[in-house]
Amino acid sequence: MRIGIGFDAHRLVPGRRLVLGGIEIPHDRGLEGHSDGDAALHAAIDALLGAAGLGDIGERFPSSDERYRGVSSRSLLRDVAATLASEGWQVVNLDLVIIAERPKLAPYREAMSAAIAADLSLPVTAVSVKATTTDGLGFTGRGEGIAAQAVALVERAP
Repeated sequence: MRIGIGFDAHRLVPGRRLVLGGIEIPHDRGLEGHSDGDAALHAAIDALLGAAGLGDIGERFPSSDERYRGVSSRSLLRDVAATLASEGWQVVNLDLVIIAERPKLAPYREAMSAAIAADLSLPVTAVSVKATTTDGLGFTGRGEGIAAQAVALVERAP
């Protein structure tokens, strides 16, 4: 078994939809990024790649590559899951925390867990999504952006 950790943060900007944990969330701004900007899935992808010793999201899906402009991070997550499987790894579980002052994410946690679990072919109980604030501190506290941290456990497939 191996453990990986991932972190990502993106600026909130007007004129973009907010996508977190693979779902769209109503908000007046969205996350800036080359892809859909889903910081939660980007952290999850880095945790999974790190656990399997397969590099990071920037190596695999570079922002310099136009193929990934506006791409759904769910498709990137599914690609990573397939790569892990082809390398002989299976995901055991994923623990994800999203750091945001607004919007309040509690009503969306179950849907995020379900989307991620589906993309990783896991039971929903193997994907934990949590949300927290920084009580007004830092860029997340000022509402300038959203950050996410993930920890993944993988094991060699039988």
